[in-house]
Parts: sequence; C-alpha cells; structure tokens
Amino acid sequence: MSRIQIPIEMLTSRFNLGDRFASMRSGSLASRFSNMRPLSEFFDVKRINKPANFPEMQSRINYNLGYYSSNYAIVFSMLCIYSLLTNFWLLFDIIFVSVGMFVIGKLEGRDLEFGEQRFSTVQLYTGLYVIAIPIALVSGVFGMMMWLIGASGVVILGHAALLDKPIDEAFSGEAV
Repeated sequence: MSRIQIPIEMLTSRFNLGDRFASMRSGSLASRFSNMRPLSEFFDVKRINKPANFPEMQSRINYNLGYYSSNYAIVFSMLCIYSLLTNFWLLFDIIFVSVGMFVIGKLEGRDLEFGEQRFSTVQLYTGLYVIAIPIALVSGVFGMMMWLIGASGVVILGHAALLDKPIDEAFSGEAV
C-alpha cells in the first residue's frame, strides 16, 4: 500500500508563511507592535471591494497580512479573550493549572508536607493533571480551538482579501 504524500511546501509557498513566522520569532514584543496601523486605515471602508480574480485576491492577502500583521495579532488576541470569557470552565482550568504549577515551582523540588502526609513534586504534578485534564475535556477545549481557528480565519483572511491595496502600492508592482 503506497502512502499519499501531500506537498505542503507547494501549498504554503504562495503565501510565504515560513518567512512570516520566522520574522515573528526574532523580534521583541515591543518591536512586534511598533508597526501597528491606525484604526482609520485598518477600517477604511472606501477601499473594501471584491477582488476581480484569484491572483488579485492572493496578492491582496499577501500584502495585507504583512502590512496589518500587528492589527491581525490584536484581532486574534481579542477573539481569544472573548472565547475564554464565554467559557468559564476553561478559564477556571487555565487559572487552576497556572496557579498549581506556580505553587509546585515554589517548592523548588522539596516535598509538600500537609499534616502528616508528604507529597513529592511528581505526585503533585500528577494530581494537578488528573484534575485539570478532565475539566479541560468537559469544558470543550477542542471545540473552542476549532471556533477560534475558524473565526479568526474568516475575519482576518476576509479582511485581507477584501481590503484593496493603497493606490501608491497598487502601481508599484506593475512593470512599465
């Protein structure tokens, strides 16, 4: 039986995703948001129109993903916050795991003595995960992640595809 091989590089090379993510890893958080565009430019309804064909849509997406990358990161963050605020159990689970790991880290490898009982760090981590994983599964973490991927994809890619390039940028890519 032969295996089906999908040429991922061929599919992703058109959007130049590898270089985009490499540039995000190399910079600090302050430099990441230094190129944030003003809201009046980001929500310019005069430049919203339907692309004529697929290559034009692809060109708009490539340009806008690079140009508005910080704005899109803020949109994604806002969608994450919204999804956590509407899913109380998942928010509780994240806070529970964060506080639990902080408290276990403060022990610095020593055992926790609770009355006459002694708990090692391995037992504490195991207990933390035995409680946290079922809460995460019951809270619908996978459904929330799929919603987050879909909602951010529709909003970000929809904005990038429908927002036309500025006039000065539209003519700079054409040959004379």
